[in-house]
Amino acid sequence: MKKVWSYSQIVFSAILLAFVYYIFIIENNFAPAGLNGIATMIQYKTGFSISYMSLLINIPLSAFAYFFVHKDFAVKTLLFSVVYSFSYLFLQNSGLSYIQYHTLGHDTIYPVILSGVISGVVYGTCFRNNASTGGTDVVSRYINTVRPETNFFVVTFTLNGIVAISSIFVYAEDALNYKPMALCILYCFISTFVGNLLLKTTKTAYKFTIITTREDDFIEEITQKLHHGCTKLDAIGTYSGTKKSVLICIINKHQLNDFQKIIAKYENTFSYFEVVNETYGNFKHIKSR
Repeated sequence: MKKVWSYSQIVFSAILLAFVYYIFIIENNFAPAGLNGIATMIQYKTGFSISYMSLLINIPLSAFAYFFVHKDFAVKTLLFSVVYSFSYLFLQNSGLSYIQYHTLGHDTIYPVILSGVISGVVYGTCFRNNASTGGTDVVSRYINTVRPETNFFVVTFTLNGIVAISSIFVYAEDALNYKPMALCILYCFISTFVGNLLLKTTKTAYKFTIITTREDDFIEEITQKLHHGCTKLDAIGTYSGTKKSVLICIINKHQLNDFQKIIAKYENTFSYFEVVNETYGNFKHIKSR
């Protein structure tokens, strides 16, 4: 069931991205990120459909990823690319041009913002399901696999920078037009920001480290009031030589204020917290006594 749900999210995301390109991007003369941006510019200049170009690019990339990156990642990326391509081809030949966002060059920033936000949701959904939208995502994943020390965002930024600069000349008419480059950069920023936000907020938590001499009372209170446990370590203060306990506890967002109030009640207690972007494991809920 979990596998079916994962594949369903990928299929829905591919259809959604096809709608984004058809409604917001194609008619407003700017290139989005990555190799799809190159495909968009080729369609603008030659009329060769994005759907065909996406297949020509992503089928070989998916085959490459199958052997050199990760099989599951490659299969899901190929599924996304095929569904996206056929969905866009359907829209292109459906006679639904009346649903497209035509700005006539005046308020182009609005379709950029809308497409960037929705595309960010698509990217985040794909990454959470060990998939990608193809193109530069596959290239970056491979580079990160063979050279883990390489910064993923540097690779992506470099590839997107090439697309942004190229768009200056592709969409130029009588003189150089820097607007397409600005729109491409804005799209990249918004989609990356939203995608990262989606990845970070689903299981974000707070890791508290508490140093205290009243560990028993503290543990009893968080168990009763928050139904929460912690990990206890024995320690000695180097200044006073006093025996203390170090408690490590992962707290959900909605428990943050209550947890801080409990800490404030205890003397000789010091604590600090860090933001945890993701939590993993099989956790048991502590029932109230």
